[in-house]
Amino acid sequence: MYKVLVVDDVFVMRHTLKRNLAELGHTVVGEVDNGYDAIEVYKAEKPDIVTLDITMPAVNGISNGIDALIEIKKIDPKANVIMITSHGEQKLIIEAISKGAKGYILKPITKEKIESAIQKLKLA
Repeated sequence: MYKVLVVDDVFVMRHTLKRNLAELGHTVVGEVDNGYDAIEVYKAEKPDIVTLDITMPAVNGISNGIDALIEIKKIDPKANVIMITSHGEQKLIIEAISKGAKGYILKPITKEKIESAIQKLKLA
């Protein structure tokens, strides 16, 4: 199916995403815990989809998932980025969509939420 890059600073969230993506038939080509590394892995792996947590610690000038989204979109304006977010971050979701995210998943993560978000991408 699709090659996916998983980006979240919480190990349990990355593990949950990876397990659910595998069960849906997708291949995780990378997993990182910060936005800076997400950009580097994106360049190297060119995944079909990125799941990107909005709230992560700052690393090398990339202060959160929105900063990483902006940089990934500079590399590839057609990048398929799905933001991962918690309740109460509606303002950040709107900002991420305005910066080029193609969808979002609200925590807690479920296989059904992941599948729905990927289907909404309408990838060829």
